[in-house]
Amino acid sequence: MKLAQNAFLQALGRGEKQIGLWVCLCSNLAAEVTAPAGYDWALIDMEHSPNDYSSVLSQLQVFAASDTTALVRVETNDTIAVKRLLDLGASGLLFPMIQSVEEAEKAVAATRYPPHGVRGVAGATRATKFGRVSDYIDRVHEETAVLLQLETRAAVAQAEAIADVDGVDGIFFGPADIAADIGKIGKPMDPEVWSLIKPAAQALIAKGVPVGTFALDPKFATELLNEGFSYVACGVDASLLAKASDALLAQIKGGLK
Repeated sequence: MKLAQNAFLQALGRGEKQIGLWVCLCSNLAAEVTAPAGYDWALIDMEHSPNDYSSVLSQLQVFAASDTTALVRVETNDTIAVKRLLDLGASGLLFPMIQSVEEAEKAVAATRYPPHGVRGVAGATRATKFGRVSDYIDRVHEETAVLLQLETRAAVAQAEAIADVDGVDGIFFGPADIAADIGKIGKPMDPEVWSLIKPAAQALIAKGVPVGTFALDPKFATELLNEGFSYVACGVDASLLAKASDALLAQIKGGLK
């Protein structure tokens, strides 16, 4: 049995725009609701949601039956956490709050086996279909998306150097934390935030580096994709449920006599 190709990485390589959904509800049933929608990728979040390894596993199992590539945002740039998530079969990882070339190198190294990295070796894991994937060790580095999230002014200033680290597959700009870093907390759509992000993003795009971000405004998300961003998350499962619940109640109350 051979290791399957990573559909998300293949699409980025072809220059296809990838539309994503943030997954925070920590539920395999909720994942089962969203998986058939047809998003290109979904981000199972461990940094800002109460996901644990078991809940991540159950959601990976759901998305595996769909055409949506499931990625995972690790809690932090931690070698052990990376090892465990890759053994669970995560197709790619988003590393939050990368601040330097050294931190980027550490993230990549955690996803590579020696001598190219520090990932520990295990045989009978879900990632290897319990020992059945014969070329896993030789090819997994080619099929694992390594995405680095830049979330401060200082990190954005180093975007090109961080992207140049061997093994980095894409850069992801985090507007919420960039906003907080520049004194605009709670205002991720502030023009000053995007006046920092867009020039750095365009410099990377010009070099052929896939660039991603998070934008809840559908019009703005579309605009970014049309400007050359490769992968954009345009919604959060929890927020979609909250907004739909609020809207339905408001509609009914508004019609009462």
